[in-house]
Amino acid sequence: MTPSIPRPGTTGQPTGYEAVIFDFGGVLTTPMDDTAYHFAREVGLPDDTYRHAVAVHPEGRRLYAQLERGEISQEEWNTGIAALLGIDGRNLMGRALATLRPEESVVAAAAAIRAAGLRTAILSNSMGLSPHNPYEPWTLESAHDVVVLSEQHRLRKPEPEIYALTLELLGLRGPQCVFVDDNPANLVPAQQLGMTTIHATDPALTVARLRHLIPHQQ
Repeated sequence: MTPSIPRPGTTGQPTGYEAVIFDFGGVLTTPMDDTAYHFAREVGLPDDTYRHAVAVHPEGRRLYAQLERGEISQEEWNTGIAALLGIDGRNLMGRALATLRPEESVVAAAAAIRAAGLRTAILSNSMGLSPHNPYEPWTLESAHDVVVLSEQHRLRKPEPEIYALTLELLGLRGPQCVFVDDNPANLVPAQQLGMTTIHATDPALTVARLRHLIPHQQ
């Protein structure tokens, strides 16, 4: 069971948090599954077809892993996934993510954490940057201290090395950090490095737990 996050300085509880590391899709954004279902309906496919193609089908999973590691371009991914689905592949990633929106409460919590003096970082398995850049509306580089996109480092979660790289860029140790992700498999390497983890299943719950990190927040 993932431990709750205490307010720094609480007697008898872990202290010394200096940074919160956020996943992107499904944490700072609305749920990825919702966008997948919406896109499938838009192109006239059964609701679960696109999600199944990218998250369950062996070829789709292979293509996504290659995209995340920067081994193929987003355009190559578009072509491969379109072939699985039997649809037009032009700007497929952009079309598939057209309904993705900021999860405003979590974005605001991250900003409040940073304003309170903690550092924030993004650790995301990349969805590619061109021709569609899904990160652009979030202005991640100005909103966070460190941004790690997997394709730029030829690593992907849950490979332990990408977590260690994020800590190195922050100049911190695992026990000084909290890691937030919606995929439970991605929490395990963070825990092994000593980070406190939050499994982001509900924005309100995620925000409630993060508030313990923010001194004097009302």
